[in-house]
Amino acid sequence: MSSNRAVVYQGPGEVTVEDIAYPDLVLRDGPGVPKANVNRKCEHGVILKVITTNICGSDQHMVRGRTTAPQGLVLGHEITGEVIEVGRDVEFVKKGDIASVPFNIACGRCVMCQTQKTHICTNVNPERPGAAYGYVDMGGWVGGQSEYVMVPYADFQLLVFPDKDLAMEKILDLTMLTDIFPTGFHGAYTAGVKTGSTVYIAGAGPVGLAAAHSAQLLGASAVIVGDLNERRLEQARSFGCETINLKEHDRLGEQIDQILGVPEVDAAVDAVGFEASGHGEAGEQPAAVLNAIMDVTQAGGSLGIPGLYVTEDPGVSTTMRKLAL
Repeated sequence: MSSNRAVVYQGPGEVTVEDIAYPDLVLRDGPGVPKANVNRKCEHGVILKVITTNICGSDQHMVRGRTTAPQGLVLGHEITGEVIEVGRDVEFVKKGDIASVPFNIACGRCVMCQTQKTHICTNVNPERPGAAYGYVDMGGWVGGQSEYVMVPYADFQLLVFPDKDLAMEKILDLTMLTDIFPTGFHGAYTAGVKTGSTVYIAGAGPVGLAAAHSAQLLGASAVIVGDLNERRLEQARSFGCETINLKEHDRLGEQIDQILGVPEVDAAVDAVGFEASGHGEAGEQPAAVLNAIMDVTQAGGSLGIPGLYVTEDPGVSTTMRKLAL
């Protein structure tokens, strides 16, 4: 049997590369696995040999100790790999296929999946709707920052690339399809961006940049990106976005007014989440981005919120705890 090495969360600020069990088509007991998911048979799944896997900002929340992630959790939910073993109930995926794995795990059978709400699948996590690989409170599914990983519901889950040689040639581009680009697109789409829309994107990290370009693809007439990092803003400008450096400007509406002639946009996207900083040098303010995008979005406009927010933040500072009380 092959060995399997993986990135394992050991506690706030610490990860290690460890030998872990080689996967089979059963969800075994382990860190974060709900009792009702232990020994769950997955003959509808496959084993992947991981080719590429990314580090997500959501992983960083866990590593910084800002979630209740258990020690020993194998990280990683952005997976591209080669199928090396196929369960008996898999019909359309075969050994040797190169495939992209969506970060959210879904069965394809429940009411939520049938209405395209795969992020809240009711069959994959007995504790609450929705599941993901290697993430806190998401069903205990083992993550893909590893050499091998099991992917359930393969016929529904996997995006198989039809040309294996071309896929390998473009693999560093295709790895964006697991999470980064679809998450950005989802943010722009759920914000209701359409032809002629004016859009504000909060955050110029990978997901924010993907949301900005997605807004362009959806027909936006103007896309404005705000961030504290000038190098990231340079990247946004490189493909036609207007930008606002929030270290230099703390009145967002005034800056939007200078660009558009009005102090508001049709739609906005939060691509930052709860570890947001206030404008200027104000320090961490978890509600800063949500408040800002509500302030600058027109009445009746929509917000896309791919930025992560958690129900419990054990790593929050004492000062922030007092402010929350």
